[in-house]
Amino acid sequence: MTPLEGVLRELAPQVLGILVRRNGQFDACEDATQEALLAASRQWPAEGTPDSPLSWLVTVAQRRLVDEFRSESARRRREEQSAALEAPAEVVDADDTLELLFLCCHPALSEPSQVALTLRAVGGLTTAEIASAFLVPEATMAQRISRAKASIRAAGGRFEQLDDEARGERLGAVLRVLYLVFNEGYTASSGAEALRTDLTTEAIRLARMLPAEPEPTGLLALMLLTDARRAARTRSGELVPLAEQDRSLWDSAAIAEGIALVTRALGSGPVGPYQLQAAIAAVHDEAASADDTDWPQILALYDVLSRVMPGPVVALNRAVAVAMVHGPRAGLAELGSLEVGHRVHAVRAHLLELAGEREAAATAYREAARLSRSIPEQRYLALRAATLASE
Repeated sequence: MTPLEGVLRELAPQVLGILVRRNGQFDACEDATQEALLAASRQWPAEGTPDSPLSWLVTVAQRRLVDEFRSESARRRREEQSAALEAPAEVVDADDTLELLFLCCHPALSEPSQVALTLRAVGGLTTAEIASAFLVPEATMAQRISRAKASIRAAGGRFEQLDDEARGERLGAVLRVLYLVFNEGYTASSGAEALRTDLTTEAIRLARMLPAEPEPTGLLALMLLTDARRAARTRSGELVPLAEQDRSLWDSAAIAEGIALVTRALGSGPVGPYQLQAAIAAVHDEAASADDTDWPQILALYDVLSRVMPGPVVALNRAVAVAMVHGPRAGLAELGSLEVGHRVHAVRAHLLELAGEREAAATAYREAARLSRSIPEQRYLALRAATLASE
């Protein structure tokens, strides 16, 4: 990302917030904001960055709105709004990004639509970038975003500061959206790239804006503790499993911040799933080597997590912890009939390998590779299978 792209991405939600507060029409203001950002990307490199980039963007976006509201199809019903828009732009210091984030997680939207709209309106990603991240055609993503904006409008969604009750009702959706964005960036579910740092960075940036409550704090800690391992997660473009990573490459500052955050969160209120996952990540990050990992503590945390947030993914991860504490066959027994896509086959393969069943492990690795949509994962799993078959 260039410095200019970084500035525009940071300013985008502020511009949108100002426009929506003045006009109240999210979809029209979002389109105008995108046009202003495009104009800046074309003009600023040649003419120089203005003294007040935010004011420049608001002014240009507002002019786009005036043009839209003056169009023949809208003139009669929007005459009054057009006159109001012609007033000098009032750029305030308040950052409306958090309110935009909650608006994008409106309960009328499906989870995929919440993710797409958040990345577009709050994250500042282009439609093409979002489409690329989730491997869908740009036209498909554009339709999804357009339908999301229409759904908010039809549901009477308004840009306003939510009261505590309404904010609490949407907080869970906000956390889930940011968690999904981060995970898609850190473990890309498909495509040629193993990592999408633009998504992980954006998720962390937005998580920092959330209220300092236990679960939002736990989510931020989880992101930091996980992202701290990013530099060691690949080598020459190939995936490196956690046990084999060069821990000297881990980000010690991010680990220290994450541990401090999760320690504070765990002692400040009810324990939730993000705090528990952050605590598990902290145990991994505190270990000087894979052999030093406190697996009994991790298993104990997974026992609690499986009660707080039961589900196949938690059960799969807990099975690994069981294997590390009680042996691979105990872990295999825990897998049972779990179905979690290719990952259950990958875990089964790993545990079979630990149990010395190389042929069965190779078969499971091949099946995991067949089901994975991530090219780096396919390569890693196929290589494991080939290595076992040749031994």
